[in-house]
Amino acid sequence: MARRTTKKQPEAHKIDCVEVFAALRDLEKTKGIPVDYMVERMKQGMANAYRKDREDRRDVPADNVVVDFQESGLSVHVVKTVVEELEDTALEIHIDAARNINEKVQVGDTISIPVEVEKFSRIAAQTFKQVVIQGIREAERGVMYESYSSKAQELLTGTVLRLDPTGDYFVRIGQGNEQHDAVLRTTEQIPGEKYEPGDMIRVYVLEVHKAQRGPMVQVSRTHPNLVRRLFELETPEIASGEVEVRNIAREAGSRSKMAVRATVEGVDPVGACVG
Repeated sequence: MARRTTKKQPEAHKIDCVEVFAALRDLEKTKGIPVDYMVERMKQGMANAYRKDREDRRDVPADNVVVDFQESGLSVHVVKTVVEELEDTALEIHIDAARNINEKVQVGDTISIPVEVEKFSRIAAQTFKQVVIQGIREAERGVMYESYSSKAQELLTGTVLRLDPTGDYFVRIGQGNEQHDAVLRTTEQIPGEKYEPGDMIRVYVLEVHKAQRGPMVQVSRTHPNLVRRLFELETPEIASGEVEVRNIAREAGSRSKMAVRATVEGVDPVGACVG
């Protein structure tokens, strides 16, 4: 017999979600995590919570759990196939029981059965919480990575946090919610320079990599482009493009040489940089 889905489905009790969506909008403002992303993660969390609510529901396919999560309310349905001989209670429902929900249902139909989410067990609630927390953490790492990947090859001011036994320094860069720890390797340090916790230093962002705990940011004090960025900040003619930096040779901690040329007639490139 061909499968068909009944048009009339029972209504599930909905939980009010106005306050939840207000919190999600606040989360988007403060941490940059889109509301739509968190809605999907919460729907996933609720589906997983149902699947782990009781032992016999662990094998329920995700596609058989339908979560409707909107500001107007939250409801959960499980989709089962109507049968005459019940073999799998997780995926099937007997015709007699199905007709208590919808009297027009036939064998072979699928029917959506409302779930009382208020009666989820403690384990189910923990599962939901874990999925949501994991979603927030993953989103935060993604937002942070996008933020710092756009800062690669830029000059930033950081605060020295501590010196690692390996000789690497950890530096706090960024401001507000975008603060993050960067690594200043021994190979990227100026010979002879020593820093104390709390020291403010200028660093050049070398690379940004994805990592489990967030972006891994590597910075440098020796890269030639650190000099380039400093001159762009301090010299209006370079910042405006009137003077172009053609090449930089640098012996970190000793000396630097920079080749420049004027792109606008009448501008003295050397004088601009020296002045």
